[in-house]
Amino acid sequence: MNNGVRTGTELLWSALGGDPALVDRVEYGGVSGLLPARLPVMDLARAAVAVCSLAAVERLPGRPAVRVDDGAVATAFVSERHLRVDGRVPVNFAPLSRFWRAADGWVRTHANYPHHRAALLAALGVEESVEAVAAAVAERKAVDVETAVYAAGGLAVALRTPEEWAASAQGREVASRPLLTRERLDEAAPRRRTGRLRVLDLTRVIAGPVATRTLALLGADVLRVDPPGNPELPDQHADTDVGKRTVALDLDRASDRRTFDELLDSADVLVTGYRPGALDRFGLDRPGLVTARLSAWGDYGPWAERRGFDSLVQVATGVAVTEGSTDDPGALPAQALDHGTGYLLAAAVLRSLTEQEREGGSRLVRLALAQTGHWLTHALPRYEPARHLTDTASALGLVRHAVSPVTYEGGPGGWARPVGVAGGDVAGWEV
Repeated sequence: MNNGVRTGTELLWSALGGDPALVDRVEYGGVSGLLPARLPVMDLARAAVAVCSLAAVERLPGRPAVRVDDGAVATAFVSERHLRVDGRVPVNFAPLSRFWRAADGWVRTHANYPHHRAALLAALGVEESVEAVAAAVAERKAVDVETAVYAAGGLAVALRTPEEWAASAQGREVASRPLLTRERLDEAAPRRRTGRLRVLDLTRVIAGPVATRTLALLGADVLRVDPPGNPELPDQHADTDVGKRTVALDLDRASDRRTFDELLDSADVLVTGYRPGALDRFGLDRPGLVTARLSAWGDYGPWAERRGFDSLVQVATGVAVTEGSTDDPGALPAQALDHGTGYLLAAAVLRSLTEQEREGGSRLVRLALAQTGHWLTHALPRYEPARHLTDTASALGLVRHAVSPVTYEGGPGGWARPVGVAGGDVAGWEV
């Protein structure tokens, strides 16, 4: 078994407070080599799915074994690409959601939603066309574009190297904190569940909806709430709202607010995916509730109130440079921060419910895409060719070459003699 797989599962399960012995219940298999990347994306994907499955079986009699199939995992992590509605190929990124060359580097924007697209165009002062946006961005520094678009309510992030992100105020905040947090807030008794688990879903796009989609798979009654004037994008809805029911409620309207409060009063779990603080005015705290909060950058640091999506987090945190370069930025083979965080979020909810049933108390779970990105880049074993190379002095000069993969206890650490000049040896055996 790939050591990264076991290590990743153990690390995530430990972060979730799970029983270490349960890790032995997981079996891995399927086609190998999927989701290839410079970063250990497949290890993250397997581990996130594994701990979500463990959190589910932990609650079942007999705790059945878990099987994680690479093919199923890799397909699920790009589920939005495989979606078809009456044969139609989905639209995953709008024309203005892409990389743009700035005066001193690159900027990536996210303009899938109409209000974000309008904010981008307003910040740049241009009409809606790829050519107009490209020209406007090319005249400005990348950070200036980022600042202006965010100030207008849009989304744009300047490309940063891993080192630049690590040195930034937000990067330091992310690095100083754990992958996820789980808190017991009080001594309140758990909600009295007489039937299916009730989950109120206030999330959008991928990570949060993946979490609640998974909870629905496991038998929860999931009700998703969106504002009437800002519904989920049709293809996102088709992909991530399977198993749920959805409703439009305007929480600024008194009648809709009363309906929502009644739903919240009778819910077991609340999952939110809006910017930290954006929903505070609605008073979402309830005794005995399990609340899971998801954000892009975390609810701390100078970027706490910024909007964000997986593609933008990759650009800001240096992942895009790692997967490409500063001249030609790349991307992960899947929106793995979204999907990975989604399965982790579902696992954290399930673990909180398990502990709550034992100990009581209202519970709060917090995750952020940037934290998952930090874990991906720093916690998992990563292929580094330099670790498997060595320099040897020889008749040809200093030769850098691969060390042999044939190793065993007490075996040779390397070749007894270096490479020589071709044809330059005596035609005889050594004595």
